[in-house]
Amino acid sequence: MSATPKKNRAGRRILATAAGLATVGALVAALPAGADDGVRTAAHTGRTVDVQLLSFNDLHGNLEPPAGSSGQVTHRHEDGTTTKIDAGGVEYLATHLRTAREGNPYSVTAAAGDMIGGSPMLSGLFHDEPTIEALNKLKLDVSSVGNHEFDEGARELARMQNGGCHPTGGCYEEGKTFPGANFPYLAANVTDEKTGRPILDPYFIWERKGVKIGFIGVTLEGTPNIVTAEGVKGLKFGDEVETIDKYTKILERKGVKSIVALIHEGGAPASASYNYDCDSPGAGDGISGPIVDIAKKLNPQVDALVTGHTHQAYVCTVPDPSGKPRMVTSASSYGKLYTDTTLTYDRRTKDIVRTAVESANHVVSRDVPKAADMTSLIQRWNTLAAPIANKPQGFISADINGRGSTAYEKPLGDLIADAQLAGLSPADKGGAQIALMNPGGIRADLVYKASGGEGDGVVTYGEAFTVQPFTNMMNVVDLTGAQLITGLQQQVSGSNEASPKILQVSKGFTYTLDMTKSGAARVVTGSVKLNGEPIDPAKTYRVAMNEFLAGGGDGFPALAQGKNKLVGASDLDVFNAYLSANSSASAPIAPPAADRITVVK
Repeated sequence: MSATPKKNRAGRRILATAAGLATVGALVAALPAGADDGVRTAAHTGRTVDVQLLSFNDLHGNLEPPAGSSGQVTHRHEDGTTTKIDAGGVEYLATHLRTAREGNPYSVTAAAGDMIGGSPMLSGLFHDEPTIEALNKLKLDVSSVGNHEFDEGARELARMQNGGCHPTGGCYEEGKTFPGANFPYLAANVTDEKTGRPILDPYFIWERKGVKIGFIGVTLEGTPNIVTAEGVKGLKFGDEVETIDKYTKILERKGVKSIVALIHEGGAPASASYNYDCDSPGAGDGISGPIVDIAKKLNPQVDALVTGHTHQAYVCTVPDPSGKPRMVTSASSYGKLYTDTTLTYDRRTKDIVRTAVESANHVVSRDVPKAADMTSLIQRWNTLAAPIANKPQGFISADINGRGSTAYEKPLGDLIADAQLAGLSPADKGGAQIALMNPGGIRADLVYKASGGEGDGVVTYGEAFTVQPFTNMMNVVDLTGAQLITGLQQQVSGSNEASPKILQVSKGFTYTLDMTKSGAARVVTGSVKLNGEPIDPAKTYRVAMNEFLAGGGDGFPALAQGKNKLVGASDLDVFNAYLSANSSASAPIAPPAADRITVVK
């Protein structure tokens, strides 16, 4: 377990320890010509074996290729230029994974959470049963839970694991009962508050012909801050490092010394390119964020970290507590990439030879044949969804970017906030003066090009659902001007300082964000205005937001201080009503200018 793991090697090597290599060389020299092949085979099977670890994360039920910029990855060329590549779609992911497994008898496939939740309509309408079915067909061996696995609570997560029909939706296909996941969902750091026991298996031991690798799965400790209170009711989320260290020792006592941590927490590489070298100039120098701190503290006995949550792509080596580099990977999101890691297993020590670890991210390109079984699955569920999914809701004149926008203020964010303001501003609907939308709740772009037979520029129910799949109920509350400004400051301070969460705001609400400063000072308080009038700290304002934000989610405790709450329609219903009332084929909605927040960099 020493020296530096190797990345991005085109060829796959068979490695022994340094001593083993010397011995093999001596034996080959002493043998007659043509006898060396047998020795190499003996060295491979006798002492070490290469285990292929295929991994991905944050699929979020994206069975069909993600549309627009949400379905692209960036490739960086040697000359510094970049190219966008269309990627993703479970029909292509299946083909890529199956091809990668060819010729690798020791191959295990693992995921780092958020396989479900926040899903497009094809999966979300059926409570993600289609995605679990697809993952079973993909031969996924194991996954950690992520925060979105708790969107519908622990009981629904247990149904995803164990099967059974939905408690209110019932069975979606006549004569069929949902079988559940064939793979174990791991939740080592998620315990029942009453019993103190993990709600699902904490670890999984993969075994093939005497080779054993232990997988420990955790979600981020901060899951309760980013999931509705109902979704995490009765659950406790423990520290990632403490939990993994605890189960590492348990696995060691069971004789399992090769260990992979599946962690639904991640980092931010310095480049958005999937093939960026984040070990430049030194190991792990090109990545920051929570996963770096976790990796630096985690027991050196853990051989590799498969991570997620931030939807970023990276293959880095971050030093463990003993100073030895250790592989940390993430494969973007939505099935656009997969990571191929070679773990060289030493049969004598039962451990991974760290010097031999190789890893690289690969694009799930759409230039390969579609997997027929996945095409059949998609067609089957689409047929069930079609009567609802294909209904037109409104019209747009061009792409309106949401998830695919890297700007703090997103055109689609403005449109959603405007829809919420319009729906909740009537006196009998709450009398809202301002609407706020959390950026993480915008799951896709609105794409001009037709996704089916509806025609270009037509927004269908299915496309609107894909943008806002959580069906959060809208709330309107009283907030003082002081509380409102504090809420804006919490976008860029406290738990959100390192990775700001910029709220999307409705028309008429403006302010300046000065990113040259730090913490709460980034919000220029004197610039916060409503319809040109400065916000009065002592005055009360009626503010519309979804129930997640109104509960203080995403690190906004100030927004949970609201009073005189009125509960309105769901965010999706409000959005669809706005599209219907404010657009037509002859007068489509144009992308908003996204000029409400002035950003100083």
